[in-house]
Amino acid sequence: MSKAAKIPFDPKVFLASVGPGKTNLKFRTGQSVFAQGDIADRVFYIQKGKVKLIVLSKEGKEAVVAILGVGQFFGEGCLNGQSLRIATTKAMEACDITAITKRAMVTALQREPKFSQLFMAYLLTRNNRIEEDLIDQLFNSSERRLARLLLLLANFGKDKSPQPIDTKISQETLAEMIGTTRSRVSFFMNKFRKLGFISYNGKIEVHTSLLHAVLHDKPELKRDE
Repeated sequence: MSKAAKIPFDPKVFLASVGPGKTNLKFRTGQSVFAQGDIADRVFYIQKGKVKLIVLSKEGKEAVVAILGVGQFFGEGCLNGQSLRIATTKAMEACDITAITKRAMVTALQREPKFSQLFMAYLLTRNNRIEEDLIDQLFNSSERRLARLLLLLANFGKDKSPQPIDTKISQETLAEMIGTTRSRVSFFMNKFRKLGFISYNGKIEVHTSLLHAVLHDKPELKRDE
């Protein structure tokens, strides 16, 4: 009898299925996936929901450094020699997450070119985002940083219809992400609403006018603090 044909490797099937070194986990809103200082021994992949990465300083000050959604990895620092977690990760809504042990992750990267390509593309995209965030913090006002963050959270593309931010995000979280105070965020959000850049209907909806204001450097968005 001839051997059965080998089924082509599908990265998405690999990430969604349970197997050696892989576990599918569920998290409630507000539940921690891991905490700063925990042992770093697994990589996580988001199947459903959103998580936020929080860093705590020695003085006890918290900062939200990223919000990640479906199709994104986190905890990958363990692959680069990170022995302890440098951030806390919490579910912002109900989440389905695949946990992959370091060994299983390394094996898949070594044996499966398609998975390596997927993971490399993610790392490059994430690195570009980190560089853009750094430039944003260095050269833009907090008002422009908030505008850019809202566009990113809304996954703003070419669709001209209003884009809702489908996760409830507090003004405190927005303030932490752009490095300002909640009162400043409240002021800017009210301003954006009056200008027609955003609207509220249970969720925040971001309009194309905000994108145009950012891209074309409109005077409505201050460049200096």
